[in-house]
Amino acid sequence: MRTLWLWSFVFLLCPRADERMSMAQEANYDEAKIPPYELPDLLLTTGGEQVTTAEQWLKVRRPELLRLFEEQMFGRAPSRPVDLHWQITDEDQAALAGRAIRKQVTIYFSKDRSGPRMDLLLWLPKSVSGPVPVFLGLNFVGNHGTHPDPAIRLTESWMRDDDKAGVVNNLATEQSRGRDQSSWPVAEILARGYGLGTIYYGDIDPDFDDQFQNGVHQLYHGSGRGGPTPEQWGSIATWAWGLSRALDYLQTEAAVDAKRVAVVGHSRLGKTAMWAGAIDERFALVISNNSGCGGAALSRRRIGETVQRINTVFPHWFCDNFTQYNGREDELPFDQHGLVALVAPRPILITSAEEDRWADPRGEFLSAFHASPVYELLGQPGIAGPDMPPMHQLSGGRIGYFIRAGEHAMTKMDWEAYLEFADRNLVRSTQ
Repeated sequence: MRTLWLWSFVFLLCPRADERMSMAQEANYDEAKIPPYELPDLLLTTGGEQVTTAEQWLKVRRPELLRLFEEQMFGRAPSRPVDLHWQITDEDQAALAGRAIRKQVTIYFSKDRSGPRMDLLLWLPKSVSGPVPVFLGLNFVGNHGTHPDPAIRLTESWMRDDDKAGVVNNLATEQSRGRDQSSWPVAEILARGYGLGTIYYGDIDPDFDDQFQNGVHQLYHGSGRGGPTPEQWGSIATWAWGLSRALDYLQTEAAVDAKRVAVVGHSRLGKTAMWAGAIDERFALVISNNSGCGGAALSRRRIGETVQRINTVFPHWFCDNFTQYNGREDELPFDQHGLVALVAPRPILITSAEEDRWADPRGEFLSAFHASPVYELLGQPGIAGPDMPPMHQLSGGRIGYFIRAGEHAMTKMDWEAYLEFADRNLVRSTQ
């Protein structure tokens, strides 16, 4: 059962430290102490039938695996709202000293413009003619926190208090402008011919447990409607739903090649990007950065963060059905290599940081390796072997893996890997 007292503790956790709670000191980091485990066979249906053809995967096994993740982990989200609409509220054709187009778009989830909505910040390069591919990702700091441009509107949604970072009384101030620009190297992305779209994740669903009475949940479960049922969307599925609504808009944007949109995310938003890519096949490429437990890391390894820990400290992230696997990872009808495989045959890149032991870099790599048979069945190269690749070397085929030195963060070095992987895998489409 959800417990309201947790919210105050959660608020103390900044995005950089969200997976480094005090309980981390009790976690296992010793490979020798990993209990024996056997991963579910991705190419075996729940009825015991071996999957030997691409058609079987696409028509039988993939749908049933997607349904298991939906009902037992992330939760089922509603479809696109009938009254979804948007308004371009700002457009600068000569942003960044004439090198970029900057747009700010408010996306409304209902007819009521005073109700739940989100703001998309979109950067497009002026050096490229025709529609461009775009990276789309949620941010932790508000759109204004991703770049110091004074024309970017301050986020008005609830934010976690941080006086040093310029968030006071749960509201952003001018002091918070550009505070996380190192995670979003706009100039470098544009110079490579890509666009960038980002949204503050709290616009969609504020990141604390209040029985889903806020954010977009107001439209479905607010004001005494009882909240989601045990198989309905938790916050990660809600954030992923918001990414799909942003893609709805991007499909109408003439300057964007909507068939080449890559969804990207870090930490809890890396989990979100993976689920968005699994549930919405319109995303052409998926990037998971330091996503750890509930993202790319194998749950059965029980290294660093575990299913029980994540469900206890962040009870709103997953659907309530997922709590039945607290301390019982071996009973899961899937593991996270299945989440990777759900993206197949589209490209997916998993990136780790060497010192991010809480997120289990080896477990993230092994998910990529164990998902490879599905990619190979579909005629796409995966990860060649079970040995970790060298540091700072992008490896793999349509499943890519990259590990760098350092801690839990999304850095310029990570973006260099993203851009190289996108260069290899995002073939220009015809509009």
